This record gives sequence, C-alpha cells and structure tokens, in this order.
Amino acid sequence: METLRTPDERFVELPDYPYQPRYATVDGLRMHYLDEGPPEAAPVLLLHGEPSWAYLYRHMIPVLAGAGHRVVAPDLVGFGRSDKPTQVQDYTRRVAMGEISERHGLEDLAHHVFRDGHPCHRLDERA
Repeated sequence: METLRTPDERFVELPDYPYQPRYATVDGLRMHYLDEGPPEAAPVLLLHGEPSWAYLYRHMIPVLAGAGHRVVAPDLVGFGRSDKPTQVQDYTRRVAMGEISERHGLEDLAHHVFRDGHPCHRLDERA
C-alpha cells in the first residue's frame, strides 16, 4: 500500500498543542495518538471526525487530564500525523478499536466521538 506522511516539521509550534507525539502500527500503517494524564486513571477515548484530527481536542485534553482521567486521542489513518493511503480503495475505518483498546489497556472506557465537528455519539454517562 502506498502512503503519504505529513513531515513532522509541519507540526512544530502549533498553537495550544504542547503534546508529545506517540505512534502505533495498525494494519501496517503508522497511527499517531496522544496519551495524557495518569496511566492508571479511568480512560477517555476522544475520536475525531472528518476532516479533523486530535488537534480538535487540544483544549479538552488538559481539562480531562486535570480532572484525573487518562486521555487517549488518536489521529485516525488519513488525518493529522497518521499515514495517509494514496488510493481511495485503501481507506476504511481503520481505527481498529480492539487493537487500540487492547494496546492501551482501555477496558473501562468512556468515548466521546465527533463527526464533521459536531458531537454524534457519546457512550457512558459517568460523571
């Protein structure tokens, strides 16, 4: 599969984005994610929609982490710092939730999902 990768220098000094990049390999593609807050804390998974990336959550992450949550925010494949397949047929919803959940120990998980910049799905009504 042929892919494109946005050069890391494009992400230098982004406003209000002090987070260190982390990477995982999902289906042979490099996927970027943020993992902030105490590693043993109750996790919150923030999923962006199209055409966004984890930068969308730059103001929410410190609030959630400050409240004691572990915050995981991936850039889905094709967005942000993640690899971008060049062929349309290679685009699938490669978020690989099982792999992300297993890799990061996200068994007791609260989700907050956005699509086109609007909240579309929220699982778990915990405070």
